[in-house]
Parts: sequence; structure tokens; C-alpha cells
Amino acid sequence: MGVASALVFANLGAAYGTAKSGVGIASLGVIDSSKVLKGLIPIIMAGILGIYGVIISVLLVEDCKDMSGAEGGKKGFKVLGAGLSCGLSSLASGLSIGVAGDAGVRAFAQTDGIYVGMILLLIFSEAIGLYGFIVAILIKSG
Repeated sequence: MGVASALVFANLGAAYGTAKSGVGIASLGVIDSSKVLKGLIPIIMAGILGIYGVIISVLLVEDCKDMSGAEGGKKGFKVLGAGLSCGLSSLASGLSIGVAGDAGVRAFAQTDGIYVGMILLLIFSEAIGLYGFIVAILIKSG
């Protein structure tokens, strides 16, 4: 369940962030098509969340191979906790990137002055997923 949670929730967050930001980029393209490449930042950042889930899933599969004995239950809960940590934080990060990316890209279509603020907002949104990824690694190795 931990491996599945990491992969599924992280990719749900990545998909939502990509879809929601993609709507904003379509709107940006209608207003000023020369800004589309700079506006792809939210989609790239959302895609990174899926990569977090894949990395943790691959690492956790190794821990699932030997779950027998008295330590099996303890190891199972560690895998579950690590998977949920990475997956749910990536889901929250994807929701944040989607909403902030959509609004930021639409604002960027109107004025160039918002670009740096949009990037900072997206960095802090991405950090939520990164924190969950780091905690998942710590849980797995502990």
C-alpha cells in the first residue's frame, strides 16, 4: 500500500497541476503567444512531483521483498508511512501548483511584472512535495 500510495497520489498531484496550469497556458497563448514557453514553468514543476513518487516507489519496493518474521510488521508500517508521506504531500503540492500556476500564468499574460512573483509562489508550492519526499527517504532509511 505504501508503494501504491506514493505512486498514485504523487501522479494525481502531477496530473492536476499539469491540467489546471495547462488551461492557464491555453489562455496565455490566446492573449500573447510569445510568452508560452516562459509560461510552461508550472507544468514542469508539476511533472517533478510524479518523479518524486516514482523514485520513492522504486526505493520502497526493495523494502517489500523480505517482510517475513517479527520485523515484517514494523517494516510494513515504515513502507506505508513513507509512501503516504511522499504521495500525499505531492498531491497537496500538485493542487497548489495547479491553482497558483493557472492564476499566475493568466496574470503573466496581462503583465510581465508578475513573472518573478509567480516563480517564487511556484517554488514554495513545489517545496511541499520536496519536504514529503525527504521525509519519506528518512522514514525508509530509519
